[in-house]
Amino acid sequence: MENRLDRIKKHLHSQRYKLTPQREATVMVLLEHEEDHLSAEDVYLLVKDKAPEIGLATVYRTLELLAELKIVDKINFGDGVSRFDLRKEGAAHFHHHLVCIECGAVDEIEDDLLGDVEKVVEREYDFKIMDHRLTFHGICYRCKAKHEAEEDQTPKEIQNQV
Repeated sequence: MENRLDRIKKHLHSQRYKLTPQREATVMVLLEHEEDHLSAEDVYLLVKDKAPEIGLATVYRTLELLAELKIVDKINFGDGVSRFDLRKEGAAHFHHHLVCIECGAVDEIEDDLLGDVEKVVEREYDFKIMDHRLTFHGICYRCKAKHEAEEDQTPKEIQNQV
């Protein structure tokens, strides 16, 4: 984690920004919760545990700066809430997501599935693609398994559970 923090610090410096204590606290929260898809408010609440003097506006500004510098990706899964996701190091593109419409779980797809599609779009539409985002909405494997287990129960077994 320290190596990643150092690389982020160097990236900020290369863009003429400093890794202030407030920015460092925000980045540390993102690093510690890299698998989560945190909203600005989620990040703020976690930052407050580390540095109570940091305000919500500072966290918002920091997240926006990190998004502008492509250190984090700002994403929305259709629920009106912006979430922030650390960009994978060395990744040419944003990673993809699977959003469960039943439980709200968000799973990641690390594979870049759109390389061929990008080539077609660039060629056919004379459009220079800088990045892409793909989100699938459906039912996750956890909910599917739960539904299948419920379907496997006979009516008598269901009655006994009530």
